[in-house]
Amino acid sequence: MSITPAARPGRDRRPSLLAVLDAVDRAPGAAALRARSYELLGVAVGTRLLDVGCGGGLAVAEAGALGAFAAGVDRDEQMITEARRRHQGHAFSVAEATALPYEDGAWDAYRADKVLHELPDPGAALAEAYRVLAPGGRAVLTGQDWDTCVLDAEDGALTRTIVHARADLVTGPRVARRFRGLLLDHGFDEVEVEVSTAVLTDAHRLPLVTGLAESAVRTGAVTPAQAAAWTADQTERAATNRFFLAIPFFTASGTRGR
Repeated sequence: MSITPAARPGRDRRPSLLAVLDAVDRAPGAAALRARSYELLGVAVGTRLLDVGCGGGLAVAEAGALGAFAAGVDRDEQMITEARRRHQGHAFSVAEATALPYEDGAWDAYRADKVLHELPDPGAALAEAYRVLAPGGRAVLTGQDWDTCVLDAEDGALTRTIVHARADLVTGPRVARRFRGLLLDHGFDEVEVEVSTAVLTDAHRLPLVTGLAESAVRTGAVTPAQAAAWTADQTERAATNRFFLAIPFFTASGTRGR
């Protein structure tokens, strides 16, 4: 689950982002989705794996436990500092996904989980992925399509407006539906796409959707009165065990040609 709060002007969002990423890593199905990425990458003893946008470093540590030589990069210095603190013995570096500090063919596996939607040019990141992968190396991309958020709600039209308003705050809200095309465009073979869906029904997930309404008000997509009515409906559903939120995650994989 990766619906994150919108950044507020004048405030440093990084500490809250790390907390959100930790919560995402603990969300239902998250561990299985990470494990599937390692399987698609063929992680085994000696695999050289690069995790791009590594956040707090959990995937690097998990891949390392499978015997891989795993390293992580993230553009956020605070994330890298925390990753080094949490997972000593692994390599972490500050770097942009579009300018990786590695030689051509340095890695057997490339992983980017919930990363490409943050980039203004995801194609440049895929070009870098192809460059740093050895011939026959594998790339796996995972992410949500921010326009595709399924909520049970009384007012369907208002719900679509709120969901799309939040999506429009993301740099690349629909990049996940482009994963297959991006891999093909940048020379990858054996491209496949899978989908898994996080289904959230617990009442304590309510802040995730009330945050959507708050974002929609800030963008002017809905009025405060509309947001209040929509939030009241969601609050009632949570109180009566009728809360329902489903988010599809797309995982695309491809092989660098030999």
